[in-house]
Amino acid sequence: MRRAINTDVPGAARDLGAGGAATGRHSGIRWLVLVAVAASVGLPQHASAQAERAQRGLTFARVNCARCHSIDKVSPSPLAVAPPFRTLHQRYPVETLEEALAEGIVTGHPTMPEFRLEPDQIGNFIAFLKTLEP
Repeated sequence: MRRAINTDVPGAARDLGAGGAATGRHSGIRWLVLVAVAASVGLPQHASAQAERAQRGLTFARVNCARCHSIDKVSPSPLAVAPPFRTLHQRYPVETLEEALAEGIVTGHPTMPEFRLEPDQIGNFIAFLKTLEP
């Protein structure tokens, strides 16, 4: 088996198999690096899209919920019986609210209006709630 200088990594060598194809751990490392780079290319776009959804969810919460619920990480709720949104994940996974938000939330305190959200609003609102989790 021949050895060749790996021009991708200074001072590294690689084994060349039949026909000059790279084999061994350096070609495996290069493959892993390429896969990691390719996978990370989509991450900023996904993170940006998720941040936009969360921002739209926050806007919905400000307009429709903030009169009673705390919608941040520190403030008490203006209405004592309304739980701060930052504590919802302690009661149940916030994703489980999707069905209730679509069908209309009915709660134990009579002052809360019933909301029925559209699917995109639900996704936005859940994305916002997730930002309040530690």
